[in-house]
Amino acid sequence: MTRNVLTAEQTALRLGVKLATIYAYVSRGVLRRTLANDGRTSLFDSAEVEALAVRGRPRAGTPRRGSIAVSLVTGITRIDPHRLSYRGVDVATLAGTPFERVAELLWTGELPDKTHWPAPALRLREASALDRFAALAARLAPRFPLRTDLRPASVIQHGRVLLSTFAGGTPVAAHLWGALAPSAPTRAHVALLDTALVLLADHELATSTMAVRVAASCRANPFAAVLAGLGALNGPLHGGAAIACHRMLVDAATTSAEPAVARALEGDDLRGFGHPVYAGEDPRATCLLARLDRVASRRDLAVVADTQRIAARVTGTSPNVDFALAAFAFVAGMEPGATEAIFALARTAGWLAHAIEEYGEEPLRFRARAIYLGKS
Repeated sequence: MTRNVLTAEQTALRLGVKLATIYAYVSRGVLRRTLANDGRTSLFDSAEVEALAVRGRPRAGTPRRGSIAVSLVTGITRIDPHRLSYRGVDVATLAGTPFERVAELLWTGELPDKTHWPAPALRLREASALDRFAALAARLAPRFPLRTDLRPASVIQHGRVLLSTFAGGTPVAAHLWGALAPSAPTRAHVALLDTALVLLADHELATSTMAVRVAASCRANPFAAVLAGLGALNGPLHGGAAIACHRMLVDAATTSAEPAVARALEGDDLRGFGHPVYAGEDPRATCLLARLDRVASRRDLAVVADTQRIAARVTGTSPNVDFALAAFAFVAGMEPGATEAIFALARTAGWLAHAIEEYGEEPLRFRARAIYLGKS
């Protein structure tokens, strides 16, 4: 794969202009174009496009002053206004596929018929999910002297160990359930948890994923790269948004939807609605919410529906995957904080895919510059 190049469509999306404008830029010498091996597809240097985006006139969606603008070429995940796909496969199509097979798809580009992951080496159940996963990753790393072998096959082998250890065994969904809910799961519960893991496995260059790629660019080993992602995730604004949604649904079940939404709004905790990268509905939320009736009681479904309707009216937006994940945790009777564990474990699969891809790039390619505003 040619590195650090963008298609005409990707270039137009980054610059916030129409496709015709890109070719006008080419004719005026503003952008240089090369052709792919097929002799037809136009390719643009990502660094040149980024420089134009930064110096060009401000447009909606371009970075604000002091921010870091990054465009990377990736073959892992594609986000369209109404669609999310892994390695070219629509995520909704993958929703019934076991998480382990989807993780392998992210890592290798091929969806295997079956997988064999090693049993976990150790367990740790105290503290929060993120702290537990970080401790496990740190304790596992010294057991694998060849963790510095950054070839894809080696990273994948270590990835299988990490994920099976985080879950407490394989199949991942069946073993993870024991740490999330007090009740024994039904087959439908495990299948829906598997679906949630698949839907959350990757989302292009989310903040935590960018942290992983920076660490991988420094040639941090896979365990350390995952720790970088967990560090970025350890806050309420990324992986923790579903926890607030879960609290709101529990409140709605105790009282009613309208006062619960009002209290969340007053406490600045009304999250889980709207998403900057989708035009309309978040396809992950649509997929997960449509399957809740397989495990939920009528009463719990009514609580979710009423809360969703009122919150959507207040925000003027559709629910995103954080609300959908919270709704699943609520109807399944999961413990508080369960959503954080699901999100972090699922996203680890995507982080490792991005680490593998980053190991194939030139090292140390991320170097932000500061804009000094202090005393002269």
